[in-house]
Amino acid sequence: MLNVSGLHTEYVSDKGVVVKAAQDVSFEVPEGQLFTLLGPSGCGKTTTLRSIAGLEKPTEGVITVSGTAVYNSAQKVFIPPNKRGFGMVFQSYAIWPHMTVFQNASFPLEVGQKKYSRKDIETKVMRVLDSVELAQYADRDATRLSGGQQQRLALARALVMEPKLLLLDEPLSNLDAKLREKMRFELKKIQRELGITTIYVTHDQSEALALSHEIAVMRNGRIMQIGTPRQIYETPNTEFVADFVGTINFIKATVRSVDAAAHSMVVDSEIGTIQVPMIHDFHVGEEVQVCIRPEDVHLSDSTPPVSHTNHYLGTVFAKIFLGDVLDFQVQVNEKVMLARVHPSQKTPVGAPIHIVLDPSDCIVLKQEN
Repeated sequence: MLNVSGLHTEYVSDKGVVVKAAQDVSFEVPEGQLFTLLGPSGCGKTTTLRSIAGLEKPTEGVITVSGTAVYNSAQKVFIPPNKRGFGMVFQSYAIWPHMTVFQNASFPLEVGQKKYSRKDIETKVMRVLDSVELAQYADRDATRLSGGQQQRLALARALVMEPKLLLLDEPLSNLDAKLREKMRFELKKIQRELGITTIYVTHDQSEALALSHEIAVMRNGRIMQIGTPRQIYETPNTEFVADFVGTINFIKATVRSVDAAAHSMVVDSEIGTIQVPMIHDFHVGEEVQVCIRPEDVHLSDSTPPVSHTNHYLGTVFAKIFLGDVLDFQVQVNEKVMLARVHPSQKTPVGAPIHIVLDPSDCIVLKQEN
């Protein structure tokens, strides 16, 4: 449905420096899916979204929607943003304070190029207000809505035009943590029920994992990896992606032996010898990073069965109670590892504790300079 190919967007900063905000950005989004651009501030995700919207003019590339080009540098095609027919919701909801909820939602229909009858406007607005659960507040002043309701009103105003594409730039960032979590569920429900193709921009990894069909992780204007939330989390392709999406332990290691037939390797690391899977072509003597998520670091007060390959004895360095989980910092040799376990694990600080790592949970990556 949406195809972005070879997109480059540059601008000159206040200091006269050329900023390469998007560099060779390419991705496809099938119809009805929610695709997230995820990354830290300044990585180019908002610039990419604004380029799709037509609010930024790229220097190179092609953007097509349902096979029609809205931007093509080679053919000098640039459709202005008001002619693209996209819905947009940004960090500031820009709710009109002097209007009611109904008037805010109907505004795009009132001022648009296409003329609608009063009855058509009422039908469209009430249908979209109902979908975001605001129909009962249609006559209320928009300023009397809560933060979450204002966010839904901004979404309703974008949806009322029945856009081909919905563009969302950090729409939940102004909400408090609890309301943001609630709105994730509501936003996901609305997007899936309406089946509207959506591009979502966020720096919040939890938001991206919770909402997306697919995620593109960006860094320094480039896409580092594209995949489903599970693929991005479980099989990151670089240290940056592994570190940015979720919490992870990095263990420096050197390849000792390779068993290509069994797709496994043995590495010498900071915590000792580790048996790991061989996903990439590594060679003996190569320096690597063994990555393991805290929830995959298994702790035990008693010695595990000898069948466990990756078994280490450590010392509880610190622990933090988080309600549903307990975070343990465990020191093995000079390395402190994070383990996330059930609160029933009662081992005191300073006591010995056993660690077991399942080889299949270990992610091995090339060391980055």
